[in-house]
Amino acid sequence: MTPREVINYVELPAKNIAATKVFFERVFSWTFIDYGEEYTAFSNSGIEGGFFLSELMSSTANGACLLVLLSDNLEATERRVKNAGGTISQAIFSFPGGRRFHFIEPSGNELAVWSPVKAYIA
Repeated sequence: MTPREVINYVELPAKNIAATKVFFERVFSWTFIDYGEEYTAFSNSGIEGGFFLSELMSSTANGACLLVLLSDNLEATERRVKNAGGTISQAIFSFPGGRRFHFIEPSGNELAVWSPVKAYIA
């Protein structure tokens, strides 16, 4: 695979770009650059991307892909999501390899956060 064949940018809809920016700045420390009133690009997120003004929402229920963020403290991240106005749509659950939860951000997009199983040395 060459560098041209990797995912390097993602775009999501946002009905309220301002509220979405505040949420991701507060919870995940993402940074933003506005390109007019209908688009903002984000960085400091692991992958660069942007939010475009739209009444649509990204949700696995309507067939959208799920963006999954990594956390080293799942409970602390869940608290920050709640405190910033996010809605937990699926509480923390375990799966082979780790644990995760799903949330809805202010524009209605569904994302998830996961933590891997920690290796314990006996």
